Amino acid sequence: MGKKLKESLSGYLFMSPTIFTLGIFVVVPILYALFLSFNDVDLLGGIGYEFLGLDNYTRTIDDERAKIALLNTAEYVAIVVPVQTILALLLAAALNSNIKGKNLFRIIFFLPTVTSSAVLTLIFMWMYYPDGLINNFLSFLHLPTYDWLSNPAIALRSIMIMNIWATAPFFMVIYLAAMQDISDTVYEAATIDGANWWQKFIYITVPILKPVTFFVVIMGLIGTFQLFDQSYIFSGGSGGPNSSTLTIVLLIYQYAFQSLDMGYASALAVGLAILIMVVTVIQKVFFGEEKLHD
Repeated sequence: MGKKLKESLSGYLFMSPTIFTLGIFVVVPILYALFLSFNDVDLLGGIGYEFLGLDNYTRTIDDERAKIALLNTAEYVAIVVPVQTILALLLAAALNSNIKGKNLFRIIFFLPTVTSSAVLTLIFMWMYYPDGLINNFLSFLHLPTYDWLSNPAIALRSIMIMNIWATAPFFMVIYLAAMQDISDTVYEAATIDGANWWQKFIYITVPILKPVTFFVVIMGLIGTFQLFDQSYIFSGGSGGPNSSTLTIVLLIYQYAFQSLDMGYASALAVGLAILIMVVTVIQKVFFGEEKLHD
């Protein structure tokens, strides 16, 4: 018992810097946000708290801006996550084949991932201008042009296009690493049975990568639910035009730092965290507990 206790204490001693850091910068802020969500916080002339119970949570029922932000975020998640997952899988499959110059393509495809999100947003805004690169290209092809930044029907989709282009390469690398870990004997056996490349991909590659797909989808869901910086830069912090790019996290920012309504903003943040956890659990049930290797 003395030896086990000594080993345990040694382990906790080595982990203490990480435990301390996580406690101060993760656990304490979460608990404090949970506390704020039950209070009306007065930030003028000193910090004061007035306990409201569940009023901040029930307030979301009548908040039209919260409903708009939730619908925008849900639409964004429903489109971006499947598209970026499928695109990442197809790109990984292409780069895992014997095409020429695949190492160069890997570098080119991965470049958006290592570029700052704010910089990418500014570049795409320049491309989205009425006389920008994209509209000029569409005009060259005699296709209709769009008001990418000011049209409420287009603005959110402009952000979707940018994020799919920027995030799919990151998940592509994850898929590619998993594909290279699949034994060649599995594909050789399928070849002997007369399977073509498409049958191998659908009936061998995709099922084996199911745990990886679970990870990719969950990471995609968390990232898309937390969309903020692109929407903020695109709209100048307003969520416009006509609230078409207003997301839940941007709404939380507006209530917390523009309206100074910390209690309600914290309630929205807690609600978002619960929503992400619920979606994660549903995804876990859907994908099961399969492992990449037995």
